[in-house]
Amino acid sequence: MAATAASSLQIAGSKPCIFSAKNILKGNVADIGIKSLTASWAKLSSACHLSSAQHFSRPFTSSPARFDKAETRAMSETGESKAASGLSINLKGKRAFIAGVADDNGYGWAIAKSLAAAGAEVLLGTWVPVLNIFETSLRRGKFDESRVLPDGSLMEIAKVYPLDAVYDNPEDVPEDVKTNKRYAGSTNWTVKEVAASVEHDFGSIDILVHSLANGPEVTKPLLNTSRNGYLAAISASSYSYVSLLKHFLPIINPGGSSISLTYIASERIIPGYGGGMSSAKAALESDTRVLAFEAGRKRKVRVNTISAGPLRSRAAKAIGFIDMMIDYSQENAPLQKELSADEVGNTAAFLASPLASAITGAVIYVDNGLNAMGVGVDSPLFKDLNIPKAN
Repeated sequence: MAATAASSLQIAGSKPCIFSAKNILKGNVADIGIKSLTASWAKLSSACHLSSAQHFSRPFTSSPARFDKAETRAMSETGESKAASGLSINLKGKRAFIAGVADDNGYGWAIAKSLAAAGAEVLLGTWVPVLNIFETSLRRGKFDESRVLPDGSLMEIAKVYPLDAVYDNPEDVPEDVKTNKRYAGSTNWTVKEVAASVEHDFGSIDILVHSLANGPEVTKPLLNTSRNGYLAAISASSYSYVSLLKHFLPIINPGGSSISLTYIASERIIPGYGGGMSSAKAALESDTRVLAFEAGRKRKVRVNTISAGPLRSRAAKAIGFIDMMIDYSQENAPLQKELSADEVGNTAAFLASPLASAITGAVIYVDNGLNAMGVGVDSPLFKDLNIPKAN
């Protein structure tokens, strides 16, 4: 099964989903339009001024797609003529490749926006079967509201690449996939080919983001999960990251950063999050530590993963209980509020920046503190404990 973008719960449904930041697995984000821009966005304003002349294009088609408004200018309130005061996240001159973005409703998209707001140039990898829909939506301005950056400009996407991270090389692709009409018209979409295309087009990158996950049997209890379903979840959600880093590492500049997205089900029981997805997330976190050592020694590249809380995204609905998980988090987390996608995006921008130069091999929790809880305090059993509630 093809890898898709992850969602809020980091899960994938029985049908391929795209977690534009999480396929319930990871990648899909809640609405991050103008209304959701919070004070945290302001902190990402950098002292840089980024204005790329290269518009969104799809060179692998006969008709490159373009939209004239795609111009990113990430600037601080002090203006270009003055130095920014205090610490700022400045990624000017950096280039990021984000795998697993297929709409504007996931963590992957939110991460792209935060990196762009800090001055980075953004490249995207989109699952092949939904590539045309994604590009069409971009051209028609359907994502314009959610492309708005803190300074009022629109996030520019330098290029979108077709990607199916389940396949490492062209030789790995089965004949039925090669002839599938959903893949017609797209070429060079295996991991190795995409890395080569990015190198050809841009030379190098500084930031690699993995926002991919898929579990074809995610709604099944682990005891009812087939071997093929289990291995498919591991392949699309865990090994895909190993493969991406393996093929992109030679073109990641020393001192660069790589980030993935995980979920608390890797270490806690989340009933309903099945199909081997909890195992896949546990593997992803273990791999993060090993990859941090290997990539750090080879290329001085840092490797971290963000354990994000549940997000109200389209992909997250594939497992059917995302609303319940969000309600549970709001009742039981130390911070009683709904998690926003930009909070995860801002954390990714920090991890990609020089401010996090000594952080690697870490699982960073962005879940309003839910991971720290040992019990659900909303239980009737605790009604007499006078547990404080948020105002």
